[in-house]
Amino acid sequence: MSKLFQTPPRASFASDPLNSRGRLFEQQPSATRTPYQRDRDRVIHCTAFRRLKHKTQVFIAHEDDYYRTRLTHSLEVAQIARSIARILGLDEDLAETLALGHDLGHPPFGHAGEDVLDEAMKDFEGFDHNAQTLRIVTHTEGVYPDFDGLNLTWETLEGIVKHNGPVTSSTDKPLPWAFRAFEGWDWLETHTYAGPEAQVAALADDIAYNNHDIDDGLRAGLISIEQLLELPMVGTAFKNVHDQYPDLSENRKIREAVRRLIGYWISDLLETTKYNIARHKPETADDVRAMSQPLVAFSTKMQANIAALRSFLLENLYRHYKVNQTRFKSKRALRKLFDALLDDPTLLPPERLQYCGKPGDKKTARIVCDHIAGMTDTYVIDQYKRLFSLDMET
Repeated sequence: MSKLFQTPPRASFASDPLNSRGRLFEQQPSATRTPYQRDRDRVIHCTAFRRLKHKTQVFIAHEDDYYRTRLTHSLEVAQIARSIARILGLDEDLAETLALGHDLGHPPFGHAGEDVLDEAMKDFEGFDHNAQTLRIVTHTEGVYPDFDGLNLTWETLEGIVKHNGPVTSSTDKPLPWAFRAFEGWDWLETHTYAGPEAQVAALADDIAYNNHDIDDGLRAGLISIEQLLELPMVGTAFKNVHDQYPDLSENRKIREAVRRLIGYWISDLLETTKYNIARHKPETADDVRAMSQPLVAFSTKMQANIAALRSFLLENLYRHYKVNQTRFKSKRALRKLFDALLDDPTLLPPERLQYCGKPGDKKTARIVCDHIAGMTDTYVIDQYKRLFSLDMET
């Protein structure tokens, strides 16, 4: 009988909730939860998190009740992030919080929706889903009497902003407007890497969506196991499962192969990160931030395998003609909605209209953008029918 798993001791460089840098608006600490547990609960209970239930991951949320949505994806990322954080001795609650909140700013219809909003907002400083997440948790969520947003800790806000590494502006690519508009921007030390828990959450996102897109793509019939057999690592996993269980149903073979792939990714991340820890010997979370490269990482070989998989998924799944057809319809519907609301903001709900300026101006455009970015796939479809259908009962 194998030994029971023993939780590793807390790492010296883990983020310490008792020494959090605090919140933008000072609040009394909770008697029952750490600051990071409190952040997690605020994310879970916010409106933007609930709306992820009907927002596209790859397949439009209403097409089938099996495929992953932004909500189920976020839950899967959180599970992976907690597991990795536990083994590395990091703060599980902070890693979970960042995983649960990393997609709050995604608009409806996945990356097609982001493309539409960025194009529609090109004269009004653009749109970026990561920056929109910051705007949501610091501004648009209005549930507390003393401040806008969720008033999350410094460490959570830092992890949201630095989801993809240090954030710096350049002549060619200025910072997204929502970042620059945040009054505590300089407070977040955006030139450094994020803390270790944020780095874990970012790679847990990669693990979840890449492997689960294989699952969804196979079940949708848009890619095949035969195609996957040509890929390094992925093909080996499917071949090994078939050789070991030749009579198993295809459904279970897929589940087992994807399960093994997730295990491969996690094992590689842990091995590489432990090597980095031994090499760099960080003593504090700030030591991790000050490094010239991420502490949490995949091996060079795994990165090559990931690149091959991403290239395959881009060509064979994300650009599949059936996905493109749905993306085309989605983008057209979103753009028509945006233009209609910008030209006539009286079509907006009163709680949005009160913050608008004149039709077509910058202030109105940002409110319209917030409104559409917060919509679910199903709500976009409903509003499109309501505004553009000749059926007066719609």
